Amino acid sequence: MKQRTVTILYYDINSLELKHEIASFPQKDQGRVIISDQFKVGKSIIAVCDGEVTVLNKIGDRVDD
Repeated sequence: MKQRTVTILYYDINSLELKHEIASFPQKDQGRVIISDQFKVGKSIIAVCDGEVTVLNKIGDRVDD
């Protein structure tokens, strides 16, 4: 099965902190990635983005002038 690199935005259910992680997961023929149940433990997934995404600012982060 082909691997696909994605960036996953998620809430950590223990701290309610918005986090992100870049990882490779198997991809179905239709293009949908298969995120393992092990990865999902303790997370509420918000979005799955194609490739490596640089998150510049998240909810709760302060923007420096």
